[in-house]
Amino acid sequence: MSERHDRLVAHLEQVAAELDEMMFDDLREASASGGQRPADDKRMMQARRAVEKAIGLLRGGGGSSVDE
Repeated sequence: MSERHDRLVAHLEQVAAELDEMMFDDLREASASGGQRPADDKRMMQARRAVEKAIGLLRGGGGSSVDE
């Protein structure tokens, strides 16, 4: 993998981590207020999976870097 790919993968990993933080914060707030699952939780999870797929593809795998 080229240096440019490595940098892009590192950036995408940061984006994935930020999405995780946002989702956990939203879930914590909803739980603390006795509310339901946040409305955009499903969309955020889809975005997270798309970022993971991009990471896997850039690494030369099949799409998901979670198991690699």
